[in-house]
Amino acid sequence: MPNTILLNLHNSRPQPRIRKPLTIQAVAEPTRKRRGEAAEAAFLARATHLGFTVLLPWGDSNRYDSVVELDRGFLRVQVKSATGYAENRYRVKTTGASGRVYTSKEIDLFVAHIVPENLWYIIPIQAIGRRKGIRFYPTTRRPSRALFEKYRESWCLLDSCLAVRLRRGAPRRCRSKSLDSRCALCPLRG
Repeated sequence: MPNTILLNLHNSRPQPRIRKPLTIQAVAEPTRKRRGEAAEAAFLARATHLGFTVLLPWGDSNRYDSVVELDRGFLRVQVKSATGYAENRYRVKTTGASGRVYTSKEIDLFVAHIVPENLWYIIPIQAIGRRKGIRFYPTTRRPSRALFEKYRESWCLLDSCLAVRLRRGAPRRCRSKSLDSRCALCPLRG
């Protein structure tokens, strides 16, 4: 019997699939444009790993970098990154190349990647307001300075309705039942 394959069907159990995070590394000139592209690629890898569908618009004329969809529809996302640590903080601009602050008419969520710490902050644009920049203090022990700390690793906001995204304070229950990942303040985080 040429090219015969024998199968043992009696003891064949499906093995559970282990999902490993996808790691993307970008090597390029350290320009703002290249760092932005690397942050967008890292966001694409992380969000896709979590089960989101990520759509990328053609060109870079829109005020958003990507569109994310899971169970709640489509959300426009702007991705920025911080690499420099100064004065006990990381700083990220909330303006585009024109210097205009992003608004809720243009994007739904602002995502900040703190590269040296490999931390992600998923922030509803309404929480940013008219600020031209926001600061992150991931290592501080003074909560009064850490205004955006409640949004650390809050991937569940990508799968939440607007009313949940805009709720103030820590969540009482998880914002998403579809995700395995839990945000920094999630009560279900184990």
